[in-house]
Amino acid sequence: MGKPIVVNRLANARTFAIGVIATLALLPLRPGLASSFSNPIVEADPITGSADPSVVHFRGYYYYCRAIGNREIGVARARRLQDIGAAPMVTVFRPPATARFSRQLWAPELQRVRGRWYIYFTASDGINANHRMYALQATKSDPQGEYVFKGRVTDPQDTWAIDGVALTLGRRLYFVWSGWPTAEGDFPQVLFIARMRNPWTIEGRRRVLAVPERSWERAVAPLLEAPQPLVRNGTTHLVYSAGASWSDDYALGLLTYVGGDPLQARSWSKSPLPVLAKDTANKAFGVGHASFVRSPDGREDWIVFHAMEQSGAGWLGRSVRSQPFAWSADGLPRFGAPLPTKCLIKEPSGTPGGRLKASATTDSLYPLCPSSLGSSVIPVLITLPLLSKVTEKMLISGPSAKRQSQTSTSLSE
Repeated sequence: MGKPIVVNRLANARTFAIGVIATLALLPLRPGLASSFSNPIVEADPITGSADPSVVHFRGYYYYCRAIGNREIGVARARRLQDIGAAPMVTVFRPPATARFSRQLWAPELQRVRGRWYIYFTASDGINANHRMYALQATKSDPQGEYVFKGRVTDPQDTWAIDGVALTLGRRLYFVWSGWPTAEGDFPQVLFIARMRNPWTIEGRRRVLAVPERSWERAVAPLLEAPQPLVRNGTTHLVYSAGASWSDDYALGLLTYVGGDPLQARSWSKSPLPVLAKDTANKAFGVGHASFVRSPDGREDWIVFHAMEQSGAGWLGRSVRSQPFAWSADGLPRFGAPLPTKCLIKEPSGTPGGRLKASATTDSLYPLCPSSLGSSVIPVLITLPLLSKVTEKMLISGPSAKRQSQTSTSLSE
């Protein structure tokens, strides 16, 4: 009589296991490990921090350009935005050791201008007052390939200058950067704009585009820097960083081109408040220096920026984060609040499979980010490895033992 009882218990166990798996398959699962990621996507470098991300999406890849040790420039390539910090970094430029641009190399910007790749960067000879802007031009269509040095990008006044980017408006090319109004600094730092003859040569004199006039633009230090073009539906914006970059109150501001001569400040409208700033509850401080990319399928807009997780962490505490953003009815970007680290964000739509960043075990322990929560999402705490163990115990001991195992599994998680 004992043998038939075992057979019946095993049959009931198999039936129950199949029912559990079928039920789980029908549930609207929490965003899974293959479709979610957590910030930061680039950890803070212990020696220099990880600031000033320059990210471009081109032909199915995200290219991430950064300074390496403040002495050279690297470009990484990844299929998935969240993998840019784990992808191999290729050094594309290392200045001669004795050059006047061999030290304090900051904020390289990778841009595709008139069908070619350029990298604009700032560097000095080790003395801050000697910081100037320089340009590299790619010899081929590969952003990780060879570059030639095109020289200094400067206006006739040739004063301290950082964070330069090319800006196309209509058929004209402009250069926008941060600099000192006079030969002596350090503050204020203002935004300048000038026409370009070609992607590495400024023509004519510079014009002041914006100054740190509002209290949040003067937090700890009066400065504007890191202008970044953002274009949508024919409208051109410049997202810039304001306040002291080493402080908690560093924030993003917005200029919008409203028509007329781009060299005139009155042709631009400045938002009165920061568009992305620190959030104490979400442990985001020193929010600044943004890049903008589309999702692989082109349906979503994403911002990439640096921030500190701890108040007072300074330059060395900066890591790279990313999150989606939306647009208002009047055509302005709406970034919301910076999301916390160590919570799950649904990856950009159309992202291919594969994993370079973090481990499934680590990410599976994180909760959903606040903006990702929804009433239709039902968290499922039993992962497939745990389910297999539950099923194994159930096949051995029957459904009653399975219920005990399920209870202990829920408590342990």
